[in-house]
Amino acid sequence: MSLGPLMIDLRGTAIAADEREWLRSPLVGGVILFTRNFESLEQIRELVAEIHAIRQPALLVTVDHEGGRVQRFRDGFTAIPAMRALGDAWEQNPAQAKSLARDAGYVLASELRSHGVDLTFAPVLDVDYKRSSVIGDRAFHADPEIIANLAHALVKGLHEGGMSSVGKHYPGHGHVRADSHHEVPVDERSYAQIEQCDLIPFRRLIGNGLGAVMPAHVIYPKIDRLPAGFSSKWLKQILRRDLGFNGVIFSDDLSMEGAKGVGGIVERADAALNAGCDMVLVCNAPEAADELLAGLQYIMPAVVQMRLAAMRGRGGTPMAQLQASAEYARALASVKSIGRRDGDLFA
Repeated sequence: MSLGPLMIDLRGTAIAADEREWLRSPLVGGVILFTRNFESLEQIRELVAEIHAIRQPALLVTVDHEGGRVQRFRDGFTAIPAMRALGDAWEQNPAQAKSLARDAGYVLASELRSHGVDLTFAPVLDVDYKRSSVIGDRAFHADPEIIANLAHALVKGLHEGGMSSVGKHYPGHGHVRADSHHEVPVDERSYAQIEQCDLIPFRRLIGNGLGAVMPAHVIYPKIDRLPAGFSSKWLKQILRRDLGFNGVIFSDDLSMEGAKGVGGIVERADAALNAGCDMVLVCNAPEAADELLAGLQYIMPAVVQMRLAAMRGRGGTPMAQLQASAEYARALASVKSIGRRDGDLFA
């Protein structure tokens, strides 16, 4: 059985009977975990292993684990600072900031891989215009060139830890105040304005290690009347053709308010997949997952199966062995130093 186009979530710390049936559906290709799914290191490792064992090829297991306020697993995992802290470090010492970003990516990925998780939805490539509360300190910086440099370093660290990467929220969520979780954001800028700033980090990382992209539930009416994640112009024409991106396109959560103008959940999934998304996420809405599994008709193209195979985690050292590693210890000390201004970090 090949992977399907849907990524769904679970209600709790174990797989319920109906969820097990969902995960066996040929329409499902992955699972995204949240804080409610985490109880302990042993529990999350066992849960991920159980998800992977349900079928072959194994479902992708993912998590939103960026650092700062968006870090789903806490107890036993290193607290990764918000990416803004790396941008602040750049202002003091750019070379050191890039080293810190690489170490942060390595620690983040190696800890998740030690528990079997395949992929985290990071890094955030949005430009910080000091407008968006939902982005805020999740953004590295206000300068897109600095974002590109720090994100490139973080992506290298993720790869060293055994993970691919997902750049979000294409083509940029930072200029709008509205939160697409609760509203439908509209960005009135021209394509030229977006290209000259927000697209720079995406353009720089494409061909430099970026494995996947997640589009924003933002409408850019001067380019298309549809949100970017439902727009073939943004996905097939600009991202695939003009920017030359050949990796995976994951939708953002189709349950968010910013996606609801497209129709019901089946219509949303159809629209996103037809626009160019490879896999669509449906989170925090079990009834919607049920409806999708009953109503969606879609066969994954072979090329998408090949793209998704590159999203699988590599390696994975047990936590005890990882903690005994000199490289991990060095990177961990580096991460824990982020934000200090005592003369050691920025010497």
